Amino acid sequence: MVAENSPTRTTTLYGPHRISQLGFGVYKSPPEICVQSCLTALKNGYRHIDTAQLYGNEAEVGQAVQRSGLSREDVFLTTKILSPAGSADETYRKCLESVKKLDPRDGGYVDLFLIHSPNSGSEGRRMLWQTLERLYEEGKAKSIGVSNFGIRHIEELKTGAKVWPPHVNQIELHPWCQQKEIVQYCEEHGIIVEAYCPLVRNTKSEDETLVSIAKKHGVTPNQVLVRYCLQKNWVPLPKSDNPDRIKTNADVYGFGLDEDDMRALNDLDQGLKGAIVQAVDN
Repeated sequence: MVAENSPTRTTTLYGPHRISQLGFGVYKSPPEICVQSCLTALKNGYRHIDTAQLYGNEAEVGQAVQRSGLSREDVFLTTKILSPAGSADETYRKCLESVKKLDPRDGGYVDLFLIHSPNSGSEGRRMLWQTLERLYEEGKAKSIGVSNFGIRHIEELKTGAKVWPPHVNQIELHPWCQQKEIVQYCEEHGIIVEAYCPLVRNTKSEDETLVSIAKKHGVTPNQVLVRYCLQKNWVPLPKSDNPDRIKTNADVYGFGLDEDDMRALNDLDQGLKGAIVQAVDN
């Protein structure tokens, strides 16, 4: 049984499959640094790494897992495809390349494959989803989902889908961008909500409310932001290449935010204006 007060705490994804509730993001982590950052994360208890074709470091994430001494089954690996590669077969091959980079063993797989963005249009989204369904059927992706999808995009997938709803929707989430409508929709449909940019890329580290709550608990502002996501039952994906911060960002199980803290953080919501990357289009 996994301890409830550790970064390896899991939540149900679907059926028997579980996802580690604290993930490690590697967006813009240079290949030469990414391996070491992932090894540091795994050493400090993370068991979930989130990459993407766009990031250019899938192979390095895979190398870190192989070098970590951990069993492949103990690390949850996510990647994403941004747009179709032309034909359905070419798109499928592009996804297989990602699987091979992350898990080069015979029978290798990824735990979660996402459509990175809805921006490829209705037909593009349909082709991408059918590709992910194929990977899922073949066991090359244990679960499939979407990222940056609004309600209308998820509803659109229903038509002709073999797998629906998506298992996951990964969106920008933090106190300043809470995206309540899509979050509620996902919760009502059993879709796991992942939070990217949970640390707001350190742009809010001096926010008066955030700093006050951090001082109250004797922790860093980033620890408060990660803890906030966990208490919202989101799956946060904090990113850092700084070894000390990687460790600190996972050290969030020795304190809890009380009702006053959560209320104060909830009151920071700025709606669409609070997004630093993008809010979804519902």
